[in-house]
Amino acid sequence: MRLLVTGGCGFIGSNFIRYVLQHYDPESITNVDLLTQAGSLHTTADLAERFGDRYEFIRADIADRGKMNEILSEHCYYGVINFAGESQVDRNTVSAADFIYSNVVGTSVLLDAAREHGVKRFVQVSTDEVYGSNESQVPSLESSMLRPSSPHSASKAAGDLLALSYHKTYGQDVVITRSSNNYGPYQFPEKLIPVTILRALANKPMPVYGDGLQMRDWLYVEDHCAAVFDVLMSGVSGSIYNVASGVEYNNLDVVRMILKQLNRSEELIRFVKNRLAHDRRYSIDSTKVRKEIGWKPLHEFESMLARTVEWYRINEPWWRAVLNRGADPIYSR
Repeated sequence: MRLLVTGGCGFIGSNFIRYVLQHYDPESITNVDLLTQAGSLHTTADLAERFGDRYEFIRADIADRGKMNEILSEHCYYGVINFAGESQVDRNTVSAADFIYSNVVGTSVLLDAAREHGVKRFVQVSTDEVYGSNESQVPSLESSMLRPSSPHSASKAAGDLLALSYHKTYGQDVVITRSSNNYGPYQFPEKLIPVTILRALANKPMPVYGDGLQMRDWLYVEDHCAAVFDVLMSGVSGSIYNVASGVEYNNLDVVRMILKQLNRSEELIRFVKNRLAHDRRYSIDSTKVRKEIGWKPLHEFESMLARTVEWYRINEPWWRAVLNRGADPIYSR
């Protein structure tokens, strides 16, 4: 079985490649990544040495139709798993063009190329953000109305709808996963947890958007990777699967947990102007993937948060290398 993973030099994509190569025996995985802001070869530097010819990297743009056709014509791929796409949420309120190009045009090009070259299954990896803010007592179901709040989440919703349209129009084997907030190793240091860790390590002031009470479901990245692989192998064509831990914490409490673990004072916290279109709460129901596929999260938040803090503490060369590519961020999500 050969797999093609797009965005495999990013946070979730790289963890997915490691997870599959460590736990299963695919013939090979081809990683296609353009190496934009959040993608870095530092994140995948060990893969070729560890897994030899079972791992291949190609730098390419998923919206480049000629290149995607060229890549997919070289092997018979069982699946395309699309992690690619711009995810730097803060930047989408400045310019939406990059998000539309990658998340919409790129997804369309990939779907066409996968269909043309006989790829068995296309997995569109999406986000709970497409449902918009949910402050009710009823978590969003896969059938819930999409109410994206930002250009980023709107472009992800558009990619999802394109994928579903290809299933209906062409009979293409497509499945979609929508996950809650991920955390863990190799997350680009602009997201809440890694930014908090790095600022705490440096004893720097810590910006927290608004009042910090935005609620998020926190999912360890390996649990998400397991769900994506399970859906790849066992999901029903044309289906959507929400993936969530079922455990919610607000941003401020997460920041406080990290400060406590690193023995830093809460006086480092600085409340700053809220981000544009900052959703108050995401809440999704993952009953479907648990019942139909048999997936469930295996990791508990507080212990894995502690492990994540320790990972960033001892992997300073990695985060310094990726941060040197851009400015010191605040955080997203």
